[in-house]
Amino acid sequence: MDLKQIDQYAKSIIVEAAKRIRNAFSYNLVIETKSNANDLVTNIDRETELFFIEKIKSFDPTHKILGEEGMGEKVESLDGVVWIIDPIDGTMNFVKQHRHFMISIGIFIDGVGKLGYIYDVMREDLFNAVAGEGAWYNASPLRKLQPVKIEESVIGINAHWVAPNRHIHHEKVIELVRKVRGTRSYGSAAMEIAFVVSGKLDAYVSMRLSPWDIAGGIIIAQEVGAIATNLHGEGFDFLHQDTFIIANPAIHQELLGKYIVPYDV
Repeated sequence: MDLKQIDQYAKSIIVEAAKRIRNAFSYNLVIETKSNANDLVTNIDRETELFFIEKIKSFDPTHKILGEEGMGEKVESLDGVVWIIDPIDGTMNFVKQHRHFMISIGIFIDGVGKLGYIYDVMREDLFNAVAGEGAWYNASPLRKLQPVKIEESVIGINAHWVAPNRHIHHEKVIELVRKVRGTRSYGSAAMEIAFVVSGKLDAYVSMRLSPWDIAGGIIIAQEVGAIATNLHGEGFDFLHQDTFIIANPAIHQELLGKYIVPYDV
């Protein structure tokens, strides 16, 4: 299998899809809700996923596609070549702000992540990686993450988790907020992962993410030394939702041991 050819093709259709999304602002969006009033989907999300399906199947009909909007076939295993796609990660930002949303794609071969992409549609910035060969921000290599202390860290976390909730001990999150240099919340998991792998954030935490939110980012993370697990310190299941943390390796264990503590631990 020619991984380089797949990589070049993936980059070309990501750029083409992003141009289609930017052009979509010239006509009306059709906005619907999914699981709740804040879980949005638009006609552009669906059209973009269909675009990727058509392009991938024309490249190789044996490749499988697991997408957020469920427009492709049902994927029950990662055998063979599987593209895990989020056509627009950060749909609320897409609808409300017309910025701060990403295309996220991870390509797996027999369950192993090989190619990862996060593309900032409006800035036309690409974060990508080839497993074992490194990661890049546009044409510039991303360096291995340098050690950082908790006190010097900037953490991506939703302010919701500082309030009482049923997932994690909010008192410990309050301690973390007081300890770190700063916190941020951007509204796009893929964007926050891209910021961690490029050193703009030192960690990002979420209580529930799906495979398409993180598949591309985890492959990039491996190339720069970031550690990505669920909140129990275990590897992510790319066929189901799970909790998620990605962090600079110097603080990953400290975050899980002291500050991000699920109630069932």
